[in-house]
Amino acid sequence: MQNTVHFILQGKGGIGKTLVSTILAQWMAGKDERPLRCYDTDQENATFSRYKAMDVKHVPVMTDARSIDPKRFDALMIDILEQDGNCVIDNGANTFSPLMGYLIENDCFALLQESGRRVYIHTIVGGGDTLHDTATGFVATAKATSVPLVLWQNEHFGLLQSASGKLFTESQSYSEHADRLKGSVTLSQRNVDTFGADLKKMNTARLTMQEVLQNDKFNIMEKQRIKVVYRDIFEQLDKVQW
Repeated sequence: MQNTVHFILQGKGGIGKTLVSTILAQWMAGKDERPLRCYDTDQENATFSRYKAMDVKHVPVMTDARSIDPKRFDALMIDILEQDGNCVIDNGANTFSPLMGYLIENDCFALLQESGRRVYIHTIVGGGDTLHDTATGFVATAKATSVPLVLWQNEHFGLLQSASGKLFTESQSYSEHADRLKGSVTLSQRNVDTFGADLKKMNTARLTMQEVLQNDKFNIMEKQRIKVVYRDIFEQLDKVQW
């Protein structure tokens, strides 16, 4: 796992992009002796950049409250290309379309690959009421690029199945692009009163798993449940065909 670039892309807001970014960054931290570089391009909710332990760099691409200067994405690309190592880029819903347009128009994926980087797009599909919109976003992202994809299935909003009970992985939207997937990670639906509350406490404090394990504000069972969740996700990430 060296010289990889991971874009977290999904047009729908509030679906878990920052959560995926923080989990991915923690998993990758020990995969290369060089420091992991993390970026946050979200202009309204720059949550990823608030995780101090990850030393996330915020990329200011907005010229004012409503305008995005596509040229400011140059700073992100230059920063990625100037140093070797792994990179994770979290992107907000407000900058999804501008960033995708910039990456495609400037042929950035090819530039990164030509410079010796392996590029991946991580896209999230949610369950429940979010399924339709996020599935549409998955298809749009898959069609827009030829970059390898990693699918994250977020069950926080419900199981990923239609009203008829058909799973997302059984749908035409999935099957048409399944050959592009390098792997899939499921953020499993768990007991909201225990696992859910513990993860919320952790994320609200903007802490990594290692910080939680060393924090006396979390009791032994809260730490245990967080370890269970992260062990499950890390094992799934280990199985992705990087």
